[in-house]
This record gives sequence, C-alpha cells and structure tokens, in this order.
Amino acid sequence: MTVAEARARLDRLWHRGQEFLGCEYTILGGAMTWLSEHNLVAAISDGGGFGVLACGSMTPDLLGQEIDRLAEITEKPFGVNLILMHPELDALADVCLERKVGHVVLAGGMPRKGIIEKLKQGGARVLCFAPTLKLAGKLVKLGADALIIEGMEAGGHIGSVSTSVLAQEILPHIHDVPVFVAGGIGRGEAIVSYLEMGASGCQLGTRFVCAKESIAHLNFKQAFIRANSRDAVASVQLDPRFPVIPVRALANKSSQRFTEFQREVIDRYNCHEIELKDAQLEIEHFWAGALRSAVIDGDVENGSMMAGQSVGMVKEEQSAAEIILELVDEAVQTLDSREGA
Repeated sequence: MTVAEARARLDRLWHRGQEFLGCEYTILGGAMTWLSEHNLVAAISDGGGFGVLACGSMTPDLLGQEIDRLAEITEKPFGVNLILMHPELDALADVCLERKVGHVVLAGGMPRKGIIEKLKQGGARVLCFAPTLKLAGKLVKLGADALIIEGMEAGGHIGSVSTSVLAQEILPHIHDVPVFVAGGIGRGEAIVSYLEMGASGCQLGTRFVCAKESIAHLNFKQAFIRANSRDAVASVQLDPRFPVIPVRALANKSSQRFTEFQREVIDRYNCHEIELKDAQLEIEHFWAGALRSAVIDGDVENGSMMAGQSVGMVKEEQSAAEIILELVDEAVQTLDSREGA
C-alpha cells in the first residue's frame, strides 16, 4: 500500500466521523476543566481536529462569554461539553442553542430525555457517554446522535472498565450512530485499531495538555512531560454506599487530601447533615478548586494533576496542529506498512 493509498484508506475509515463532526480528522479534544478553554479548543479545531469546550462549573453568563470568544478566533466547528449534574443545566443548554453551537456533549451521568430533545430541537447534535452496551442502546433510543465510550485509562473522572474491553463490547453492536473511543489513546496506531473495529474517531485529552496553545502553567506541563503511565493513578472509593466517581490523576499531596476530604463528606452524609446530591457536588467542587490550583497557579503538589495513563507519551510541548499531524502520520504509516493490503 502506498502512502497515498494509506491516506485514502484512513479517510474511508473515519469518513462517518468527518461527516458528523464537520472536521478533517476525527480527533476530538477531550473536554478538560480549566484547560479546554477558547484558546486550546480553537487550536485543535484549526489544526483539523474537533475541539470541545469544557463548561465545567461555569455559570450560563460565563459559558456564553467563552463561546463568543471562541467563535471570534475560529471559523471551524467545535463542541461544548456540559456536566449533567450542573444545577443550571437547562440554562447552559439555552446558551449553546442561542449561539448555534453545532454539537453538545453531555457528560457525567445518564441524561434525561428532555434535555436531549431540547438540544436536538434547537438544532444541536448531541453526543453522550456510554459506559455499557445496555446504556449505549438506551441512549440511542433516547435520541443521542453519537456516543463516546471512555475507558478507565482516561484522566479525570473515570469508569471501571478498560478502553479495549469497552470497544469490544460496544463497537460490534452499535451501528445506528457514530461511536467515538476515548481513554489512554496517545498514538495514531491506536486510533487506526479502533477505527478498524468500527469507531468513527477517537477522543484525546492528555496529549493536548502540553500543547503550546494550552494555558496550563509551566509547572503543570513539566510534570506531565516528566511523568510515566504508572504515575497516573485512580482515587479510591472509601464507602460503596457512597458512589463517588473515581478520578485519575498524577499522585501528589492533593491525592492524599482527597481521601481525607471524602471521608469527611461521607461522615456528614452518614450523620444526615447533607443530602447525597449535595455531597456529590461538594466532591466535584473539591476537584474543580484543586484542579485550578494546579493548572492555573502551578501548585503541582497541592493541586489536582488530572491525567490519563497516556501521559507517558507526552514528551514535549508542541502546537495542537503538530500533535494532530503527528497522530495522523502515525496512523497513515501504520496502514502503509501493511504489505499487499
């Protein structure tokens, strides 16, 4: 297979994703709180990928301002990630629709049918995270336009099953909508493997942390460049009655503090001082604050260093476009190396 043939083969493999997202390469930027702001998102989209803005705990006004800034610096398509437990979810959806955001990613739980319908009726395409095959089928029935399956190798909030297992469980059975694979992906060879299994593209977060356009503090970037895959560990759930979603991050003092904080919140929950939802929100606020300390202020000891296991593949600071082209070149070379293909 020649390089030209390999490139044509790659285009065929992710054509469905290209059509759905409207981008040249179906490489999505994972939505990372504090990091996936307008500068990085625009750089990923301008580089041929698909940037996704992280709403996180933003208010509707702040989200609107961020979308406006993003629209001012890129004409390429992009998406917005909304957290389902956000208390102003409907207002955030309105902000996206008012600004004609083409794609909205719903994360952090099982979305209600109403929010999916609202976004679709407003003209947006809706992507949802599917942790199991059963829920993937349910999400399609609820109207999700595409699915993302993310394995436990990912950074930030994670599930309990690896990316490769999820892909084998879900990709052979979900054909009605595009499916994108995420979690632990750091090279083009892996992207090809999931495309050939039936995925329409892949989502990467950790690889883009050290993009030149990333606003992450130099200390944060240097910690990523020094780290290896085994440094990114998942937090421990202390009490099975209290379903705290585990978080993968580089181990530091903040990791230890989270265990203590979780115990404090559980004690208050057990004493009926707070409701379950309020307790879960407190956990989220802990991570948001600790993450800002690391990402923005550069406190890599006491802040949260959310990172996927692919952190070991982050070797230097590169532009988002360079990262994307490197991934594409690796994918093409993988296909080109197959004799007689």
